[in-house]
Amino acid sequence: MTGTDPAQAPDRTEEMMSVVDTTWPPAEIRRADPFLLRRGGGGGKRVSSASALRGEVTAAQIDAAEAAMREMSQVPLFSLRPGDAALDAALEARGYTVVDPVWIYARATAELAELGKGASPERVSLTAWEPLAIQREIWAAGGIGPARLEVMARATCPKTSLIGRYDNSPGGTAYIGIDGDIAMLHALEVAPEVRGRGMGRAMMIDAARWARDHGARELAVVVTRANTGGNALYRALGMAQVGTYHYRQGS
Repeated sequence: MTGTDPAQAPDRTEEMMSVVDTTWPPAEIRRADPFLLRRGGGGGKRVSSASALRGEVTAAQIDAAEAAMREMSQVPLFSLRPGDAALDAALEARGYTVVDPVWIYARATAELAELGKGASPERVSLTAWEPLAIQREIWAAGGIGPARLEVMARATCPKTSLIGRYDNSPGGTAYIGIDGDIAMLHALEVAPEVRGRGMGRAMMIDAARWARDHGARELAVVVTRANTGGNALYRALGMAQVGTYHYRQGS
């Protein structure tokens, strides 16, 4: 937890979670009323959780969702958004624990792009699809392995990867996808040797420029509250909190 909430805008969690499903897609989505079930194939919690389609959920429906997730060889995992208080309480009563509370940030791409005026030429970003070997190495060093790279590969939306360069050497990498007029940046990883030198900020601004040039009016990110560095970066860029959710994980 970071301790204090960032500046808040009207809640848009449901809208943003639809963008997540498009830009960071699970291997499979099954509708099992009143839930959407996601099969992640090892690609992380975002692609492996169940979410409620409506507020009222019975014990039998939770039982069925748990069984379906176990059939997919996944530990039961639910994504809880604003409005899911009753489901949250029911899962807590079953012994589910809270995992990875998350904030969602967004800001207009045009505004973010303007922040790059007069930036140092030693920090630049290039775009490429597919990701290069050096990007895969940087991601791997940060714990982003083949299963998450497969998530990026199967996205069918407009997308690119971003190669951050510091003083003409690889300094970071990220992935960006667009859903409608909202771009979402995932898997931002800055190489340890250039952290603290503005590489993350420069890459976010360059991501906003790419997104703007490809029709997106906003750039959004999803970050755990425990990621103090990420939260500090997005707040410093003037991004507003537009959504929040957390997971509850069973045994």
